[in-house]
Amino acid sequence: RQPVVLKGMELGTCTTKWTADYLSQAEGPKEVKIHVSAVPQMDFLSKNFVYRTLPFDVFVQRAAEVKHKEYFLSEDEKYYLRSVGEDARKDIADIRKQFPILAQDVQIPEYFEKEQFFSSVFRISSAGLQLWTHYDVMDNFLIQVTGKKRVVLYSPRDAPYLYLSGTKSKVLDVDNPDLEKYPLFVKAKRYQCFLEPGDVLFIPALWFHNVISEEFGVALNVFWKHLPAESYDKSDTYGNKDPLAASRAIQILDRALKTLEELPEEYRDFYARRMVLRIQEKAYRNDYG
Repeated sequence: RQPVVLKGMELGTCTTKWTADYLSQAEGPKEVKIHVSAVPQMDFLSKNFVYRTLPFDVFVQRAAEVKHKEYFLSEDEKYYLRSVGEDARKDIADIRKQFPILAQDVQIPEYFEKEQFFSSVFRISSAGLQLWTHYDVMDNFLIQVTGKKRVVLYSPRDAPYLYLSGTKSKVLDVDNPDLEKYPLFVKAKRYQCFLEPGDVLFIPALWFHNVISEEFGVALNVFWKHLPAESYDKSDTYGNKDPLAASRAIQILDRALKTLEELPEEYRDFYARRMVLRIQEKAYRNDYG
């Protein structure tokens, strides 16, 4: 249950074939929905980006550029494609369905059973683009096909220091955090790796990760169900909804906290602290290194 970079994997012809020109020709002018950001650090919570639609071949050429003659927001805007299903509300991302020609070039490492497969998410990023820190509820491989990435990771046990809103951290700049605003962030232990073309990063479920594209690059995320299939929300097409038991527990906790509001402040404080102690006693693991 630890992240690891796998090198020298047999990934197929994608690592040599997937140039910007080849990608453009292979999938042509079909339209894709993309993120466009005027700043390098994308923030899903404040939505500091816009969604736009472009023909795939035009998008690839723009993402590979540094300065743009044609643009939506600014001449140095950043582009990001995260593939989705035909109906994003109902269908999962699967490169075999959304990009069938490119899928023939990829050999996915077989470290899980076929019935555990959840999704394969095709990604293209402009140079310099940084994605927000978040966790996923399934194990996944980040397969770096072309370009270089830097990935910063944090253990699930450091969640109290990451200022979470749902699955995402409010701390955008992990290299130069605002410690006046996020003072506990210094307690989070940082892990970092650099991915070269052909590298595969295993990201266990619940591990937080922040991804920086140091170059224009193409990657493929493959998610699979580490837990029994019935543990997951069947309506989850992105793989980021908490397991059903966790969602129920959080709802129960919210109701308990609402009930405490019936008491005066000093009583609320006392019984909330007792609840925290119960959670630590019953649920916390103490075998971490």
